[in-house]
Amino acid sequence: MTASNSRHYWLALALVASTTGFAGVGSAQLVKPGTAPAKGPDAPKPSDQPRSNDPRSDAPIVPDAEFDGALPPLSGDLNAPLEAMAPLPATSTQTPAQTPAMPATATTPATTLAGDVLPPTGPSDPQLAQPLTPLSSFDTTPLQTAADIKDKDAPDIRYETATKGLDKAGDGLEGEYKALSALAEGKGKAANATQVAARAREDEALAVRLLKSLGYYDATAISTIETIPDADQTKPTRLKATVSAQPGRLYSLSSITVKADATTPPDLVRTQLPLKVGDPIEAARIQGAEANVSLTLPQQGYPFVKVGERDILLDDQTPTGAYTLPVDTGPRSSFGQLRTEGDPVFNLEHLNLFPRFKSGELYDNRMTDDLRDALVATSLFSTVSVEPVRTGTINPDGTEQVDLLVRQSEGKPRSLGGNVGFSTGQGFRAEGTWQHRNLFPYEGALIGSVIAGTQEQGVSGTFRRANAGRRDRTFSLTAGANHSNYDAYDAFTTSVGVRWSYDSTPIWQKPLTYYYGGELVGTNESVYDFGQGRNVRRTYGIVALPGQVKFDRSDSLLNPTKGYRLTLNLSPETSVQGSVKPYIRTMIEGTFYYPVSSSIVIAGRAKAGSIQGVSRDDLAPSRRYYGGGGGSVRGYGYQRLGPFDPNGDPVGGRSLNEFALEARYRFGDFGIVPFIDAGNSYESSTPNLSSLRYGAGIGGRFYTSFGPMRFDVATPLNPREGDGKIALYISIGQAF
Repeated sequence: MTASNSRHYWLALALVASTTGFAGVGSAQLVKPGTAPAKGPDAPKPSDQPRSNDPRSDAPIVPDAEFDGALPPLSGDLNAPLEAMAPLPATSTQTPAQTPAMPATATTPATTLAGDVLPPTGPSDPQLAQPLTPLSSFDTTPLQTAADIKDKDAPDIRYETATKGLDKAGDGLEGEYKALSALAEGKGKAANATQVAARAREDEALAVRLLKSLGYYDATAISTIETIPDADQTKPTRLKATVSAQPGRLYSLSSITVKADATTPPDLVRTQLPLKVGDPIEAARIQGAEANVSLTLPQQGYPFVKVGERDILLDDQTPTGAYTLPVDTGPRSSFGQLRTEGDPVFNLEHLNLFPRFKSGELYDNRMTDDLRDALVATSLFSTVSVEPVRTGTINPDGTEQVDLLVRQSEGKPRSLGGNVGFSTGQGFRAEGTWQHRNLFPYEGALIGSVIAGTQEQGVSGTFRRANAGRRDRTFSLTAGANHSNYDAYDAFTTSVGVRWSYDSTPIWQKPLTYYYGGELVGTNESVYDFGQGRNVRRTYGIVALPGQVKFDRSDSLLNPTKGYRLTLNLSPETSVQGSVKPYIRTMIEGTFYYPVSSSIVIAGRAKAGSIQGVSRDDLAPSRRYYGGGGGSVRGYGYQRLGPFDPNGDPVGGRSLNEFALEARYRFGDFGIVPFIDAGNSYESSTPNLSSLRYGAGIGGRFYTSFGPMRFDVATPLNPREGDGKIALYISIGQAF
């Protein structure tokens, strides 16, 4: 066979094999299509074949003309259908014994390609004739692995754990290792020793990973499993798994390179990257330093800073690492204008009341966060975001103007609220409110309130405009009617009031708040007339100009744990009851909060009040000062401290003082609060310390997301005749 004919030769073999349906592993006879090879005595012997016995002969086995004539015609159409296969020749009935034997020579074909008698096949498997099972009926339940299968009667393996070498890398590492350990997670139990070994290998990798995070890049670890001998053969097998670590050398920074554009001031990025040559290559240290860059640069005029991927090239000869950090600072920027998109909850004019910065000031993302917090505090958005947007406009100082895009998504403007409480002397009291926070855009709210209690009932309506012409300024107009029936007085009161205030919110607790306004009150009250020696009803008209200033350095509105507060109230008033009698009411209160530990806070309160310019009996009983109750001196009934009339009912006074001390111990969502209170009210306009009444008790706290629930039980320490032995107070929020 020549080289020029080799391709055709193998193609012919493939065609013949596909025609007969069988390909032998020995030599093959070539036949023309539609003919059978010669067999029997007339078959040519190997010596008759036209081929040379010399393997170096170039004579073709089959002439090219004969070979090409045996090939079927080929179509040039690749998409043409396949031709039908020619039927196989009929199987000869000749038995193998009748077939002439051929000499076993090297030229004897091992298998003929056509016309041979094939041995009969065995009986077919009936299962092969069955239709395939539908896919929908297959059971797709995953097979259980050996780890999933456990003999119920097989005893658990108990094991102990130990670590070695981790203490060489620092005191805190072993604790972190135990928190993440697979062996520790198994709690000393395993199905078999193989499972213990697998957990130990996991802890090997954990130990190495933790050591590398501290800069020990040569760290290695190995685990060993050993059996703990036990004389009692009935006990389960006990193993000891030991993970031994070798920290190796500590790698440190050999150089620090920052790749960044020029900044103002110069080297701003390097200054804000708190790393120095010689520092260990510790993961937490490196990541914290890079986070500081991302945090501080937007506060100094670079809102679009991007910290790239660090590169640390380790040198195991030294051992040190060369640190490189790429930083894209972006343009130095200043504030531009506000933009808005989304739901039109606020228009741009109202939005511009909120920023605490002016256009042209250097960008500071703390001001951006402040703007977003102020919008969240309105409770009128389901979602709201504020983000800087480049404009490409360059200011005269070289900074790029950056606008702030406010994306608004409207929230639900209506809400319901309420509070419930109980105290000795005041009874049960429940208040429910309904409000629409944006009924009169923008931020014009309508609030309705209802009070239902055993000793107080009332209804009121309030119009309130938040951020009225200025951020955080609130205007409110209130009208209401109320009935109060206490031991001190029984009063039917109507009132109208107007107030401007600057208040704290749960999101933005301000260090200084205040309010001022006016109030017009008409009230009909029962009062004890000492001249007549009996209770009478009198009607009072009162005009008041109340005001308050509050300094707040505490850390929470509802549950402070440190800091202090100082509050001053001043209200010039005029009472009209037969004649006009002006006077002034004052009150000052201070509180402090000192954390002794993470779970104990010492809290204290002092309060004093005075009314100047009018006698006690010319005051409406509801405008006098009283002591006692859950917000005053616990252990005594509501308004039960102070002077009494001959019937044993309190008549109030013109001055007041109160003191309280608490130890607030918190554990989880619960707390215990022992406390002691003192105070009294006095007929004179100046309080004194000569006749203080004391109460003490203990309280429970349940802390929630909206403040603590308070349950206080107290007893008077120096009671008077008629004072109860136990007083109970239930409310929301701390006592002070």
